[in-house]
Amino acid sequence: MTMWVFGYGSLLWNPGFDVAEEVMATLPGYARSFCMRSIHHRGSEEKPGLVLALDEVREAQCHGVALRVAPGTEDATLTYLRERELISSAYLEKVLEVTLAGGQVVTAVTYVIDADHVQYCGGLPLEEQARIIANAHGGRGPNSEYLYNTAEHLHALGVADADLDWLACRVAALLA
Repeated sequence: MTMWVFGYGSLLWNPGFDVAEEVMATLPGYARSFCMRSIHHRGSEEKPGLVLALDEVREAQCHGVALRVAPGTEDATLTYLRERELISSAYLEKVLEVTLAGGQVVTAVTYVIDADHVQYCGGLPLEEQARIIANAHGGRGPNSEYLYNTAEHLHALGVADADLDWLACRVAALLA
């Protein structure tokens, strides 16, 4: 059984597991946004940062990548992803259908936000998001670095995300 993982944020530039193949993919019914407060990786409990999550939005589509896990490493990959992504239980692990660039539909392990979790913060104005991101730092580094890396990798993939582009420019201005 082939295992796929859908990447839309840090998995684009730091999967952390052995990837056999990377294919552009689209996930229907979800939107990528900074809707999760980060209290571990890109912020702290005292000063939370923001990280991207998939928020369920009926008419939305999220463009990202499907990462095919190297054969024989599926169990280790799933263990690693659960330790990384479920650190505070704000994400839900789901197996969802994604459409690959060639039109093939596959199921992929996907981490989506739990809108009932205390770390959920959907709907924050972009200016507030920018101020939070500019001032937060966590165990994996500055929140701004997370934003810049994700925006850069989306550009390299040809994926347009106007909100991320605006945030990257605004955060850079706030940090200047």
